[in-house]
Amino acid sequence: MVGFADLGLPFIVVIALWFVGTGLVAMLNHRLRQSFGRALIISGACAIGGLALLALTSQSTAIWATYVSFVGGLMIWSWHEISFLTGAVAGSHRDPCPEGATGWRRFSYATMALVHHEIALAMTAGLLLSLAAVTANPTGAYAFALLLIFRLSSKLNIYFGVPNMSDELLPDHLEYLKSYFGPKHLRPMLIISMVMILALAGYFASAAFTATSANETVQAALLCCLSLLAALEHFFLAIPFKDSALWQWALSARNNKNRI
Repeated sequence: MVGFADLGLPFIVVIALWFVGTGLVAMLNHRLRQSFGRALIISGACAIGGLALLALTSQSTAIWATYVSFVGGLMIWSWHEISFLTGAVAGSHRDPCPEGATGWRRFSYATMALVHHEIALAMTAGLLLSLAAVTANPTGAYAFALLLIFRLSSKLNIYFGVPNMSDELLPDHLEYLKSYFGPKHLRPMLIISMVMILALAGYFASAAFTATSANETVQAALLCCLSLLAALEHFFLAIPFKDSALWQWALSARNNKNRI
């Protein structure tokens, strides 16, 4: 029988990691540029630690190993997030979208503004999934791959246009990216994206209830909650709600220019 420890605890863990992790990334990336080197060192250490956790748990099917592998995948993801938000890994084009650029030309400029980061994410996901294919515990790799899919969906929706551009988490030195945001309109693509993500969450929920082992149940529950949070973030793009208010405790560093 599936109990609270199998389903409820994974949801609590994912929500806590999402809330605290996003806040810490925002805090590191809204400090003065002089501290970016420190942020990159910290995130690099997190990435190494995440890889170590994935290696440590790769052949274990214990429940604790499922949680640890999941955390390891998030730690590697945080490294990519900080490297992008500090501007260390973004793209070859770091200027606002040229006046009058439309269609393929606008898309090309937008792609060049992010291309290095996207390639780094894709290469990391490919590596982790390749390693996961020969391990007994692929939870961390699956979590990273899902985050990549959800982030790509968010970026495409914002590019084509969404009603709510909650961009307060974007640091000042990346303000030029806002010129690539689409008009503030609700488009079918955003609705379709939410439906597809919810369907994916439903798949993981079904997998959690039909799993034949406790670790598979926990793994599916973790990925289900991650998918539900992604659907929620997409929903925030459709309604007049500033989701950055959830991390105001972290964004306060943006208003304190004397901290390093």
